[in-house]
Amino acid sequence: MSGSVALVLVSHSAALAAGAAELAAQMAPGVLILAAGGMDDGGLGTSFEAIEQAVLQATADGGSAVVLTDLGSAVLTTESVLEMLDEAVSERVRLADAPFVEGAVAAAVTAFGGADLGGVLDAAQGAGSTFAGSPAPAAAPGPVAQDGVVSAETVLRNPLGLHARPAALMARMLGSYDARVTVNGVDAASVLELMKLGATQGQRLRVEATGAQGAQAVEAFVRAVEEGFGEV
Repeated sequence: MSGSVALVLVSHSAALAAGAAELAAQMAPGVLILAAGGMDDGGLGTSFEAIEQAVLQATADGGSAVVLTDLGSAVLTTESVLEMLDEAVSERVRLADAPFVEGAVAAAVTAFGGADLGGVLDAAQGAGSTFAGSPAPAAAPGPVAQDGVVSAETVLRNPLGLHARPAALMARMLGSYDARVTVNGVDAASVLELMKLGATQGQRLRVEATGAQGAQAVEAFVRAVEEGFGEV
């Protein structure tokens, strides 16, 4: 298992829960992501038993879990489940106040990087503001004068640009370096921030990094972009 924190996705629809789990799993292979959607008879609603089973599976062998829900009544059912669990289990579970799909993707990628329960929860809840307001401004062109900052520019080559798969690939890869990395001014360790750029084929990207492994992170980013993420 790549991540030590699992996800439980609770939805009124079995198809919606399964679809969100499938999408998040594509971004973070190896992270345990469990769907708990619909009623036991297949209808719309939330099942106490299904949620309980998913949470217990997610926390088996001492694991931790972040739970995401789609609508208010799903929150109520999940809270009821957590209240009935043994304290030794419930203390390893967090219910996220987060958008269902964006939160699941952000949490999965963060869990893949090995973050702890708090870090995965923060990633899920931080996804709520990712697409709000104005886009983050791009970094100013030209060389960086400040000491300790490594930077480079490169051009997207793959036909679909920085879509979901390469964005997740970059976020996972860059998150593994001991460095703070930005691409066109946004956090390169956040798959949602990278997707928010809407970068398409032919667009120039500026990557900047600070930290002990900043140079390696910049080199890895440029190499991945120039190789077209395996899509050219």
